[in-house]
Amino acid sequence: MKKAILALSIGLIILACKGEKKSEKLESNTENNTVNNEWIHLFDGSSLDGWRAYNGDSLPPGWVIKDGELTFDTEIRTEANRKGGKDIIYAAEEFDNFELYWEWKIPEGGNSGVMYHIQEGDWPPYEVAPEYQMLDDLKWEEINDATLEEWQKTGADYAMYVPDLSQKIVKPAMEWNTSRIIFTTEKVEHWLNGKKLLEFVPWSEDWESRKKEGKWKDFPKYGTFKSGYIAIQDHDSPLWLRNIKIKKL
Repeated sequence: MKKAILALSIGLIILACKGEKKSEKLESNTENNTVNNEWIHLFDGSSLDGWRAYNGDSLPPGWVIKDGELTFDTEIRTEANRKGGKDIIYAAEEFDNFELYWEWKIPEGGNSGVMYHIQEGDWPPYEVAPEYQMLDDLKWEEINDATLEEWQKTGADYAMYVPDLSQKIVKPAMEWNTSRIIFTTEKVEHWLNGKKLLEFVPWSEDWESRKKEGKWKDFPKYGTFKSGYIAIQDHDSPLWLRNIKIKKL
């Protein structure tokens, strides 16, 4: 009888130890998931740490903090007179799979974009990096006396995938927009003002055919990098951004 009780006690102790280890493992996994799901602020309204010029060492002129906003303080130019060349990147860390969120506004006729998976080299960023287009859809064509395709307008995966117009909320110039890119190797999503505009599978047959048949057919490096920096485009337009943050997926 004593032997049976002893055996039962030992068994209960072993089960308790296993349960404790399993609990520790679950706690550890939960902690790791919490860390992985934390937002990283690329711009919090008070510091430009981590930002610099593409292929440069410091921020180009014009990129400043005003009233807690990351502002590109420049004179707007029409498309015919555009110069550019002052793109900036968040160079403190590279990202592969992520959820990126930001708030932005532009003036009448304004144009810019957010790019990702940037790798520096002897090429302009747009030749290699996918871009979420930011544009004044309502006035750009009138001001520039030109007509745009839907793949050139706000929310598009520039020159690749167009927004679902039934879900697109177009705001006038100088009103704040919220945007989101969710990127994984299984699916990419573009969001604007709380609505999902589009989704696609990166590097799929459909993606490859769009690249080969469209604007990027003569740019073999486009979309080939699978991790890299986040970039903001200089398209000779003032720009205001705030609350830029990213979450690793």
